[in-house]
Amino acid sequence: MKGILSIQSHVTYGHAGNGCAVFPMQRMGHEVWDINTVQFSNHTQHPQGWTGQAHAADHLSEIFEGLAKLDVLSHINGIVTGYLGGPSHCDVIVDIVQEVRRHNPDCLYFCDPVMGAPDKGCIVSEGVAELLVSKVMPIADVIVPNQFELSQFIGEPIETLEQAQEACDKAMAKGPKMVLAKHLHSVSQDAFTMMFANGQGSHLAQRPHLPFERQPVGVGDLITSVFAAGYLNGLSEVEAFEHCNNAVYGVLKATQEKGEWELQTIAAQDEFVSPTEKFELTSL
Repeated sequence: MKGILSIQSHVTYGHAGNGCAVFPMQRMGHEVWDINTVQFSNHTQHPQGWTGQAHAADHLSEIFEGLAKLDVLSHINGIVTGYLGGPSHCDVIVDIVQEVRRHNPDCLYFCDPVMGAPDKGCIVSEGVAELLVSKVMPIADVIVPNQFELSQFIGEPIETLEQAQEACDKAMAKGPKMVLAKHLHSVSQDAFTMMFANGQGSHLAQRPHLPFERQPVGVGDLITSVFAAGYLNGLSEVEAFEHCNNAVYGVLKATQEKGEWELQTIAAQDEFVSPTEKFELTSL
C-alpha cells in the first residue's frame, strides 16, 4: 500500500491545512497518513477567534516513530508539509524527510513553505521562516511558495514576470527540482496567476479572480495537495500543474456559488477527478 505523509496544521471546523489537504488527495486515489502540527477549532481568520494550540515537536516525532514501527516508511511515495507551529518543527521535518528517503529513495517531498502573505506579513512563529529558508526548502523536491515566500527564499524582490522566472531559476539552484509559485500577485491584477518551473522551461497558469466578501483560507494548502496527488498519480509535471489550476478553480467557484468562505471541498469533490472548466497554460 502506497501513501502520502501529510504534515501540517488541522482545524476541527472548516477546511484549512490537513483539513483541506487530506480529503482531496484521498479522493484522487491516495492513502494519506496525516500528522497535525497544530490543532485549532477553526482557521484564524474567523472574527470570533479560535481555540487550540501548536503541538510540541516531540509529539510529531512520536507519531512518526509509531509509523516507523509499522514498517510502512518504504510505502510513502510523497511527503507534503505546510504550516509549522514553531522552529523546532522544522528540525523534525528535516529528520522525517531524511528517514523516509532512507527507506524509499524515490519519495518526493512537496514543501509548502508557509510564512505569510503580502497583506498579512509574517504569520508564523519567530524563527520558522528563517529555518524554512535555510534548512527545509533546500531539501524539497518541489516547493510551492507564494510570491512573498519565493522572494524570501531567494532574498530578492519580485515585481515582474521576468523577475518571477528568474526567481524560480534561482530557487532551483538552491536545491528544489521544481517550483510552483502559487500566487504571483504582481504579475497580473486581472487574473489569479501561478507559475511552474522545472529547469526545462516555465509555464503560466491564469484563472479568473472570483469576488468574495471574505477571502477563503486554505487555498494554498489545496493547491499543494492537488498538485502532489496529480503528479504522484502519474501525470506529467506540466499536466499536474494544469489539472491543479483547473480543479482548485472549480472548488473556489462552488464555494462562491454557495455564498461560503470555507472551501467547499466536499461539495465540489468531483473537481479533483474531473475539473469542469479548463484554462490553457502559457509556455514562457
